Amino acid sequence: MALTLDNVTLDLGCRRVLDGVSASIAPGRVTVILGPNGAGKTSLLRVVAGLVRPTGGSVAIDGERVAAMPLDARARMVGYLPQQGDVAWNMIVQDVVALGRLPHRTGSVADATAIAAALAATDTGALADRRVGELSGGERARVLLARVLAGEPRWLLADEPLASLDPAHQLDLLDRLRAVAQAGAGVVAVLHDLAQAARVADDAILMNGGRIVASGSAPDILTPDRLGALFGVRLVAVPGHPICIPVERLDR
Repeated sequence: MALTLDNVTLDLGCRRVLDGVSASIAPGRVTVILGPNGAGKTSLLRVVAGLVRPTGGSVAIDGERVAAMPLDARARMVGYLPQQGDVAWNMIVQDVVALGRLPHRTGSVADATAIAAALAATDTGALADRRVGELSGGERARVLLARVLAGEPRWLLADEPLASLDPAHQLDLLDRLRAVAQAGAGVVAVLHDLAQAARVADDAILMNGGRIVASGSAPDILTPDRLGALFGVRLVAVPGHPICIPVERLDR
């Protein structure tokens, strides 16, 4: 059930934010998208989620165009965690997480089981009876992830999911993304933290100027030379670890 992007373009006003993007993303793996600000990463996730219709090209899952899917079917297939997610009403946390089950509309034991599992996976069970307006930014971010997980999507799209999280919960979230992929779903995450990207990624896509500039297996793509050229910084590899850290800008 591969996710395929075929020559996707997207114009917002007079600006082209995606320019001929083509890729095939495999399920059962964590694919990270990296790139400087304005590279088109968020726009790409929104197109894949079916929230924005591309100007040209297409996105398909297992050969079926996402734009042509009925809304309920798309909601069951794709879960989207936005960068600036929020809850419009001051709802109880368990009710917020339960919203993730709406596309299934079963009202069965399976719903309750999925909600409980999502709360446990995001360490939000203790928050279940609280209202979202009482939560910190990090707690709210975990609740919104639980809502997505409760829907048991075949593809999980996460835009900067580590923002607002403390280091311990960052590690927990990355472990959860890995577990989702190991269970057979596809995970696509936009990240800015190079170390965390290297820790979780099976595959990587590098973007700049609305285009894919490199893609492939994470060990082949997330190298100091490639990432340094992409971000305009000098990177140093950490001995014994698949990560590198920025030490200076190249334009200074």
